[in-house]
Amino acid sequence: MSEDVFIQTVPEDPLIAPVIAGLFGEYRDRYGEFFANRPAEDDRAFSAPDGMLIVLLRNAEPIAMGAYKRYDPQTAELKRIWTQRALRRQGLAQKVLHELERRAVAHGYRRLFLTTGFRQPEAVGLYLSHGYQPLFDTRLDPEVYSRPPYDGRLPFTKTLKVGLPVS
Repeated sequence: MSEDVFIQTVPEDPLIAPVIAGLFGEYRDRYGEFFANRPAEDDRAFSAPDGMLIVLLRNAEPIAMGAYKRYDPQTAELKRIWTQRALRRQGLAQKVLHELERRAVAHGYRRLFLTTGFRQPEAVGLYLSHGYQPLFDTRLDPEVYSRPPYDGRLPFTKTLKVGLPVS
């Protein structure tokens, strides 16, 4: 029987190279060069005390990940939520999301902010189904958000319930 365990780590950890490569490979597959001109994320933002990177291990192998960084004093920004393609539809992204929410509350954050890309309908569905409020019109074709004045990102927010189980 497999055992799923979360670890907290850093982006340069060699153990998680496969999930980092999978995440960025998927971005390239879905978006090509659309986001190529954006500055690279500073990986130090995912370090304590304001940030965190977690990886879900199954039998000591990385299968899913997620991170957050400080957005403002009360808000963490969720980033890099990803699951290996062959393991999707098992609730792993939901597990990662819940664990990030739990840890963000434990570290004093009261709100979450995140963006996902306009070509990630499954991510939009995940966030909507877990109480995230879209800051865009969900009735529009998401491709609309790939054209000016938009930048291709679909933003969401969520207020965390302190002291209660996070869903």
